[in-house]
Amino acid sequence: MAKARVNYRAIIETIFFDHYREGITAFEFERSEIEQAAIRLNVDVPDNLGDVVYTFRYRRALPDKILATQPRGREWIIEGAGRSRYRFKLVNRTHIAPRDGLVVTDIPDSTPELIRAYALDDEQALLAIVRYNRLIDTFLGLTAYSLQNHLRTTVKGMGQIEIDELYIGLDRNGCHHVIPVQAKGGRDRIGIVQTAQDIRFAEQRFPGMRCRAIAAQFMEDDIIALFELTLRDDEVRVMEERHYRLVPADRLDPAAVRNYRD
Repeated sequence: MAKARVNYRAIIETIFFDHYREGITAFEFERSEIEQAAIRLNVDVPDNLGDVVYTFRYRRALPDKILATQPRGREWIIEGAGRSRYRFKLVNRTHIAPRDGLVVTDIPDSTPELIRAYALDDEQALLAIVRYNRLIDTFLGLTAYSLQNHLRTTVKGMGQIEIDELYIGLDRNGCHHVIPVQAKGGRDRIGIVQTAQDIRFAEQRFPGMRCRAIAAQFMEDDIIALFELTLRDDEVRVMEERHYRLVPADRLDPAAVRNYRD
């Protein structure tokens, strides 16, 4: 796996500098260039070409040589540009992370022990915990149902995407909401790429419904941060942030429960 990561970095660097010129703010490349770059570098051609792009879109920082070309206050992202096409794009740097000092709301833990025991990774565990404890309902103040998780689909102008989990919600006025949820482990970063694709998908597939884009992130001390996100001028903005801690029912503070207010 470590060798694959090294190869991925070399491949994405090669593609980037094949196109990059000083002052350029965006350029596109094709998936076939991944194979071509691997052959030129004399490294193994990845079995899944798309995994190279996926790694740097969602999992890992771009190589230092690419980061060194970023102007102050801006950063490179990779977004879909259609079927088998991608786009490097300079955007304003955004850093969304849980705030220190925010009030933590204790919630009775409804997670089945078997789920905790066998969750395969942080993302799977987080999605399951959010689902079983109905944290989307609590956070947004509506009734939400999980429609599908790890939904792979296509978005016009972006190509293939994957949504971590998709909920459909109903508020007290009868308004329907589509709620794409992205899950992040403690080290993963909430960024514009996944937020933008989630919102664009909802707009295209559910045009008559209100989109509520949510990010969930693990924090220290078993705390879960939930964010409601939106896009403004190609930047991710936080509309709401709440922190929740799952505890056994006998550890709930009765006084705190009585005093929780909006």
